[in-house]
Amino acid sequence: MTETLISFVFATAILAFSPGPDNIFVLTQSIVNGTKYGIATVLGLMSGCLVHTSLVAFGVSAIIKENESLFFIIKLLGASYLLFLAFKVYKSDAKIVLSNSNIQKESVFQLFKKGFIMNVLNPKVALFFLAFFPQFLFSKTISNVIQFYTLGALFIAISFLVFSLIAILAGSISTYIKEHTKVGVYLKWGQIIVFTFIAIMILL
Repeated sequence: MTETLISFVFATAILAFSPGPDNIFVLTQSIVNGTKYGIATVLGLMSGCLVHTSLVAFGVSAIIKENESLFFIIKLLGASYLLFLAFKVYKSDAKIVLSNSNIQKESVFQLFKKGFIMNVLNPKVALFFLAFFPQFLFSKTISNVIQFYTLGALFIAISFLVFSLIAILAGSISTYIKEHTKVGVYLKWGQIIVFTFIAIMILL
């Protein structure tokens, strides 16, 4: 149980640090508008994660209860999707591009709302949660719904800490990225290793 949760925390932390549309969005908003606005964006994104956690918790739990074979198929599809993500990251450019020239200043509430909508309406997030979370169920005695919400809470807490750190250190991070171009390569391979490791763990 503890080992599974530690693995989940480790994988989540690497994914949160890895450059993607969410943390790049937080970074650019923080550079343009300030830390407070970056954290408002983070709160919106994390609220959206709560919605996806609920969908996975109740949807997948019902499937497990009704049909173990169907759940096994979901796990295989999840492994395939994670390998697909690893391949997409491998084929992508490792360079981190920061562009804040066209960003309009918005209110704290507007940025919270934008972060929430951006997350909730993103089908890729829903697919990722469906592929990622079921692989880390950690107990045969605790309700699956409670386990999914525990994983969701850990995912949200870790992502919130990492994204908030990005918002607070936005200026320093952007300067570091510009001065150290290889950082994108390290983060890229970090993502590939995490996605591939989890997929192999499922298949074995």
